[in-house]
Amino acid sequence: MEEKELRRYSRVVVDGVAQAPSRAMLRAVGFTDKDFHKPQVGIASTWSMITPCNMHLDKLALEAVKGVDQAGGKGVIFNTITVSDGISMGTEGMRYSLVSREIIADSIEAVASAQGFDGLVTIGGCDKNMPACAMAMARLNRPSVFVYGGTIKPGANRTDVVSVFEAVGALSGGKIDEQELLEVERTAIPGPGACGGMYTANTMASAIEALGLSLANSSAQEAISGQKIDDCVRAGEAVLNLIEKDIKPSDILSLKAFENAMTVIIALGGSTNAVLHLLAMAREADVDLSLDDFERIGQRVPVLADLRPSGRYLMSELIAIGGIQPLMKRLLDKGLLHGDCLTVTGKTVAENLVDVADYPPNQDIVHDFDDPLKAESHLVVMYGNLAPEGAVAKISGKEGLRFDGSAKVYHSEELAMRAILDGDVSAGDVVVIRYEGPKGGPGMREMLSPTGAIMGMGLGEDVALITDGRFSGGSHGFVVGHVTPEAAVGGPIALIEEGDRISIDAESRQIELHVTEQELAQRRNNWVRPVSNVTKGTLAKYRATVRSASQGAVTVAPDWD
Repeated sequence: MEEKELRRYSRVVVDGVAQAPSRAMLRAVGFTDKDFHKPQVGIASTWSMITPCNMHLDKLALEAVKGVDQAGGKGVIFNTITVSDGISMGTEGMRYSLVSREIIADSIEAVASAQGFDGLVTIGGCDKNMPACAMAMARLNRPSVFVYGGTIKPGANRTDVVSVFEAVGALSGGKIDEQELLEVERTAIPGPGACGGMYTANTMASAIEALGLSLANSSAQEAISGQKIDDCVRAGEAVLNLIEKDIKPSDILSLKAFENAMTVIIALGGSTNAVLHLLAMAREADVDLSLDDFERIGQRVPVLADLRPSGRYLMSELIAIGGIQPLMKRLLDKGLLHGDCLTVTGKTVAENLVDVADYPPNQDIVHDFDDPLKAESHLVVMYGNLAPEGAVAKISGKEGLRFDGSAKVYHSEELAMRAILDGDVSAGDVVVIRYEGPKGGPGMREMLSPTGAIMGMGLGEDVALITDGRFSGGSHGFVVGHVTPEAAVGGPIALIEEGDRISIDAESRQIELHVTEQELAQRRNNWVRPVSNVTKGTLAKYRATVRSASQGAVTVAPDWD
């Protein structure tokens, strides 16, 4: 391949007399004469010291540069932001979590386009920066590889971040004392890496690998491990191969690739956030994906992995028996994966899995097809008069398949949390948390604090929770989120009143508010949107441009004219 074809972006920045000033600037950051003739690869790092999920990514970025340089390219590191869900959870700051997904994707696009990179390695370690990396890769459509920062090691007594949230509820319920809470707080999070169950980070890492955007087992490595170092070096090398072969995300991200991702996260029992993120990623890739596709795939794919939050095991324990590659091989052999999908290795899914060995005998983390944890998907898309545009429930089956109760209505997460901890929520209640959707928040906060408190108080099977917000990957219990249309735009969830009967049926996929149409019409006529305290800045811009959760809560610029 001719050199100019390898450098079709970077040559605009470094070739010719007119670009002497550009070259002079680049010399100051370490470029040599030879480097101007090499493909330039941007290493987009989401490193920061605000969260253990990302605190080690600066070192991983250096390893990716090493891989790029060894393969004949020039690696250039740049940073973007991250927001810690675990730290901001339950506070006003959590409004910025989903918003950060859009900011990160935009910033990677801005830097890569301005600098003329020929390829990308993106490195993410926490919930929102991972789909953001994939969104930017799809949007830019340049040869790219995603690297997952890796999962955290278990805390003392196999604890993790969700253990802390549930301990708060256990303290309120009188099940533990303050010293026991303090011990969990001190020992549950021992160092770098993303939250240790099949929560959103590990879910999205697995989804991105199944899509074909990361190397084999990138999703199933501990953050502090030799395997993760090697993954970064190989990712840098792989981008040069993609540049040479002109393999771009558009060659990888087909509808069949997204079906593979959905299949894998269902088999793993992954997070409801994956629904939002895959819809958003598909939009960037110009792939027609909808809520109904999750339902379609979910009817034929069982839940096989017994992983937290609903299951027993941590991601590190899945890694110890082989990660997700043996599961993908089983799914492929069962005809549930599209083996002909291209990946960043330059090979197909089937080719990547040829030599993968099965799990060791007698392990009980990943079940066989004849002994699933759930015969169909735990991600249940529901419709009904309470959610005419859809809602997403996370139903493992352990909490039952149907709930019928009376509404306890709260206009914010804080109000609901206070009521739960004060003992105002009891068996048979359906906790309704509204005005927390993409526009209503603004920002669609996660509800790990309320669900963690409910579980910690021992009410997980006796109380349901519905919201136009969303849930952490660590949430479990009888929970339904992403209720659309959201309350802030006058959706039916805004019309619920205290004591209304609500039924949720995971088998019929129905969520119903048992109030007459006449009564609902009268309530709608009397409804007034609450006044928001957000009038400027990032959240205001987000509210003005964000679409419904049923469309992935993506932001869309209004027509400029």
